[in-house]
Amino acid sequence: MSFETFNLHPALLRAVAEAGYTVPTPIQARAIPLALAGHDLQAAAQTGTGKTAAFALPILQRLDAAVSEPRGPRAPRALVLVPTRELAAQVAESFQDLGRHLKQRGVLIFGGVGPKPQVKALAEGVDIIVATPGRLLDHLQLRLVDLSRIEMLVLDEADRMLDMGFIRPIRKLIAALPKQRQNLLFSATFSNEIRELARGILRDPQSIDIAPRNTPVELIDHRVYHVDTAQKHPLLTRILNDGGNRQSLVFTRTKHGANRLAERLARDGLSCAAIHGNKSQGARTRALEEFKQGKIQVLVATDIAARGLDIEELPHVVNFELPHVPEDYVHRIGRTGRAGRSGEAVSLVSRDERDRLRAIEKMLGRTIPVAA
Repeated sequence: MSFETFNLHPALLRAVAEAGYTVPTPIQARAIPLALAGHDLQAAAQTGTGKTAAFALPILQRLDAAVSEPRGPRAPRALVLVPTRELAAQVAESFQDLGRHLKQRGVLIFGGVGPKPQVKALAEGVDIIVATPGRLLDHLQLRLVDLSRIEMLVLDEADRMLDMGFIRPIRKLIAALPKQRQNLLFSATFSNEIRELARGILRDPQSIDIAPRNTPVELIDHRVYHVDTAQKHPLLTRILNDGGNRQSLVFTRTKHGANRLAERLARDGLSCAAIHGNKSQGARTRALEEFKQGKIQVLVATDIAARGLDIEELPHVVNFELPHVPEDYVHRIGRTGRAGRSGEAVSLVSRDERDRLRAIEKMLGRTIPVAA
């Protein structure tokens, strides 16, 4: 199968080729035809499998097929809601890359930055909004955005949005949308709460499960070290040093813990930065870019900040602390083993975290090997 199979606009096919896409991934192969046919979708696929293009291409195709300049002021017709700034930026970049030869205009909306550029873009007219729920709701309540002509709604990583407490903003935003619209839900995992939300939004949806629920990528090698809490930092330093110049993404549970660990690793001589919700958007963007460029060997992150990080050829993820929610283990390790590449996921587990480890293993349906 090729992207030509979908009968996409020549300008889209050109952009797809320029982006280096050759064969559709499984989620793209199944979701794109259904979305193009106008179906509502509930699609579950592992992170790093091409979900963004699976909804971006149908949106761009649909908008291009309609009248390019509708009567009256230009109002947004597609809305993509995501949980974090990083994921919003990643999704907006994908729309920009795939739509580079089309005339659609988009805007990226999230908090942590000044609102003036967003307000200006909305006033000038846009076709596509990629946003986090909180800041978009602010604009809506100030009557700075008109959502009454939205034709396509995407909830991406809906599970994380619920975990972050966005359910009320999401419901308020949805209440401002036309009742007749297409709805697409994409996520790496679908909890029972998400499926309940889906039932209230989707109309006769098509369901897609590319992989068993909450199953991590098989190309990832999982290992566990049982270690006292006080010995975690020395062990982590040794693991990172033993890896040579290999880049590593290290997860902590708290923002304070991320800062403290990054400082300690820096004192150990490792080039390191922390990324979390209390960091300014500029600092988060700068740290991520330096990590992608190889200027930083270790990036210490919390779950919220790390959702949406798309780092090519990242070989190594370390759980310095296990997550509170087992599903977050899947999202964490999904930062490696992407696009068919192998990866390694290491977890440092203290005595008080063994219940969390058992919950993760129960969710995975297997025991994670203990490192020798």
